[in-house]
Amino acid sequence: MATIKRRLPRFAFRRGTTVMETCIVLLMLSYLVFGMVEFGYYFYVKNAMEGAAREGARAGIVSGNYNTAVTTAAQNAMVGFNTANFTVSVTDTSGSALEAGTAAAGVQIKVTVSATWSTIGAGFRPMNLIGGTKTISGACVMRKES
Repeated sequence: MATIKRRLPRFAFRRGTTVMETCIVLLMLSYLVFGMVEFGYYFYVKNAMEGAAREGARAGIVSGNYNTAVTTAAQNAMVGFNTANFTVSVTDTSGSALEAGTAAAGVQIKVTVSATWSTIGAGFRPMNLIGGTKTISGACVMRKES
């Protein structure tokens, strides 16, 4: 008597491939999503610093306002960020320190807000794609009023 070999359906040999392909796709998708979150937050912080520098420069060009008013305006513009995590500097366009209150009319005042990514980006670095030592800064230059 001859034995009859039963043939298994073709899909029976490929059951594990669906699970494996799903794992690979989900892994790549999670890398993309977390990367977008981290870079999105980076650009959010960069934009916030540019806005804070602009507000500081606007305060610095007004006659009678000193560097303390510039720093206060920049810190008030950085809503939601710890003031210990970033620095505000007031210089002229060559980089020399400048006191906004004693600057002559027509002098260009440069306000720079800067921080390192590890301090200001803490909590929103799911994959640490951007190095913690990277310096983020925003700057604005305006001419002193008379």
